[in-house]
Amino acid sequence: MIRYVFAVVALTLVYALALASFHPWDLLIGAGLSTALLFSFRRIAFETDSNSGSARRRPRLLRRVVAFVPFCLAVFRDILVGTWEVVLVVLHLRPLESSGIVAVPIGDRTPTGVAVWALVTGLPPGSFFVDVDRGRGVALIHVIDARDSEAIREQHQDFYHRYQRKVFP
Repeated sequence: MIRYVFAVVALTLVYALALASFHPWDLLIGAGLSTALLFSFRRIAFETDSNSGSARRRPRLLRRVVAFVPFCLAVFRDILVGTWEVVLVVLHLRPLESSGIVAVPIGDRTPTGVAVWALVTGLPPGSFFVDVDRGRGVALIHVIDARDSEAIREQHQDFYHRYQRKVFP
């Protein structure tokens, strides 16, 4: 119960800071939204131990929050690299030889993991998430430089295993 109260207070504080207002009505609305969010996502935020029927909590959420920082830094790095590659192509400093679609295996990603991966793939310029082919178990990604499709597959698998899986499996 203390975790729920602490989480509601923390989320309400974030809401108030985002609004830059500590008016009582804003705090009340923030508390209501925070409570609704925590109720909706209670299985993710406060996961119970599946091996026992007790209400003992695993510290999984804290690990995910800590792993979110390197995940964000890796996404930011990919955005910078993608921007640089597109700038080079646009300024005709690097020829646009072979853009195309690469099939990347989905592997053990959850539906949420695939959705986050689609979002993260579309953020850097030069790549775009096209579709998921569930029959083949692959995601189709359009990239500005598809000469080495195996290296692109390895890059996406490496990103997932090093950064994303710890936060959004």
